[in-house]
Amino acid sequence: MSQAGFRGPQVCSIVGITYRQLDYWARTDLVRPSVCEAAGSGTQRLYSYTDLVELKVVKRLLDAGISLQAARKAIEYLRDQLGEDVAAAHLVLDGSRTVLARTGDQVIDLLREGQGVLNIVPLGPVVDDLRTTLAALEPGAPPDAAVAAAQ
Repeated sequence: MSQAGFRGPQVCSIVGITYRQLDYWARTDLVRPSVCEAAGSGTQRLYSYTDLVELKVVKRLLDAGISLQAARKAIEYLRDQLGEDVAAAHLVLDGSRTVLARTGDQVIDLLREGQGVLNIVPLGPVVDDLRTTLAALEPGAPPDAAVAAAQ
């Protein structure tokens, strides 16, 4: 979005957090400003659009009752282990102690160090496989005719 970045007060207004939260999150490496870090008195942190997305995700997790420690763990896992843009992730919250992320064909528990909890089975290939099998039963018949005959 903006090449120059977003200053602290703007970020707070956009994300819906206090400056104290923003400062704490930057000092504790939850979300550090990627455009420009503060380097002493008189300098300002500048946040990128991606930083805003991460901050907004943290805010949403907190609003959903997830602890700051759990939100930190979830964001760090998404960033470090999955190598994904946080905005591309699909998160599922189960109460206030479970944060799941969909990655490819798995659902991973971000708070249990990426332990896979579910596998996702795409059903489209099942239909294709069934059509192929039915077509093999009736040589020469189109696959759709075999499906209609089976119904």
